[in-house]
Amino acid sequence: MASFIGLSASQSRILYRCSLPTSPPPFVSSSAHFRKQLPVRRLLVLPLKCSSSGPSQNTESEAETKSAPSSSISLASSNSMYNWCAGLGAIGLVGTAYLTYLKLFDSDAICPLGGSNCGDVLNNDYSVIFGVPLPLVGLVAYGIVTALSLQLSGKSLPFGISERFGRLQLLGTTTTMASASAYFLYLLSTKFAGTSCSYCLMSALLSFSLYFISIKDVALHEMQKVVGLHLCIASLMIATLSASYSISPFVPSSLASVNRPYYTTEITKKSSPFALSLARHLQSIGAKMYGAFWCSHCLEQKQMFGREASKLLDYVECFPEGYQTGTEMVKACTDARLRGLPTWVINGQVLTGQVELKKLAEVSGFSFNE
Repeated sequence: MASFIGLSASQSRILYRCSLPTSPPPFVSSSAHFRKQLPVRRLLVLPLKCSSSGPSQNTESEAETKSAPSSSISLASSNSMYNWCAGLGAIGLVGTAYLTYLKLFDSDAICPLGGSNCGDVLNNDYSVIFGVPLPLVGLVAYGIVTALSLQLSGKSLPFGISERFGRLQLLGTTTTMASASAYFLYLLSTKFAGTSCSYCLMSALLSFSLYFISIKDVALHEMQKVVGLHLCIASLMIATLSASYSISPFVPSSLASVNRPYYTTEITKKSSPFALSLARHLQSIGAKMYGAFWCSHCLEQKQMFGREASKLLDYVECFPEGYQTGTEMVKACTDARLRGLPTWVINGQVLTGQVELKKLAEVSGFSFNE
């Protein structure tokens, strides 16, 4: 059914988007009637029903239906990854807490797989980083991984930290731990050849597992951005550990009372002609080497010179009467204001830590003629 509605000229400008038939039904109007009335346009109104495009809605609905399961799977995978990291971090947390207690109170570790050797590994100079016990550093690292993983799993990061930044922080921490573990395995195979340490191997396994699990969550397009970060973190960690391990602390890092009687260590390596000549040159210019009988780096420095050349060095023992809690260094070491052991003083220049023979020759102005 159709009807006519009178519209003024201005109102007729309103357009409608509903489609009308191309040829409306004819109608008849009286010419006399139009002459008497004002000019009025007439619009044919048909009972039309406008509907939106059905196919596009169906397509969007199908897309949403398909994307919902994939999003759920991705979320479940991320939560599973964070749960794994939290679980492994908790295992490392318990292990390092036990070793920290033993280190601070000078107790012997129970080594279920390594016999008595792991105690020797855990109580040497390499178990301290700039005076801080290594297990304590590991305790903090595992604690950060565990806390971050639990917060990422629960989507409740503190201080308004975004999930993406939290994932990068977790990846950075695990990268640092894996780099340190790789360096420690190198030390274990070179400095402690023939010995085993079950706690060291367990910590390395946990660190590498955490790294590979956390890197799995990084998308391929993001991987290229973090490769440089990985290399920087690994290089910085190795450089830091190398700098730390070239210097021994003045006192053991134990809170318990320590009593170490003085003892001598035999140098087994035979001196080379270069080492003998360098030792004679250092003695002639008054170069001094300061060290301690219990300092493994001091022993390694002497091993570089060899048995015959090390006897020619002007060596100053800072604890000639042994060491016990509260013992001070001899006056010669105190006056030298040492920052670590061993320390070389050559022509007024101070070199702290274990130094290569070529570096000593360069600093002392020595040239070797075969």
